Amino acid sequence: MKKILALSLVSFALFANDIIVKESCVSVDDTVYKLKEVLKSKNLGIFAVINHSGNAAAVDMKLNESKMIVFGNPRLGTALMQQDMKVGLDLPLRVLVYKDVDGKVKMAYRDGSWLKNKHLLDAPKKVQKMNKAMEMFTTKAAQCSND
Repeated sequence: MKKILALSLVSFALFANDIIVKESCVSVDDTVYKLKEVLKSKNLGIFAVINHSGNAAAVDMKLNESKMIVFGNPRLGTALMQQDMKVGLDLPLRVLVYKDVDGKVKMAYRDGSWLKNKHLLDAPKKVQKMNKAMEMFTTKAAQCSND
């Protein structure tokens, strides 16, 4: 019963935070590489790749392999920030690529409706476009090499 309750709470927390999690069939490094290639092909700026597990190792701590890619489109981000400057707290966009406790590679990112619901935005078409793009970027990055 405790396991069911815990699983329900985790599921609810993920849903409540509008976090989308997808599995990748390639390594963390290969997923990050493929994601960067997709983003570059769409002329999006890649601002950083943060190596969380590498940073943990630098302070003698262990963490499953984990990297976050930070990217965006200044034209879209600026338009959203013109409506509510605080959107800048949640931009640029990011995708966390990590190895979970079972050794599976996953990608996690926020659904764009989170931005719309947490900020004073009247931009349903922009949010819909962002969601569609994030779905496409992560789907391509997660594909097996022979797909």
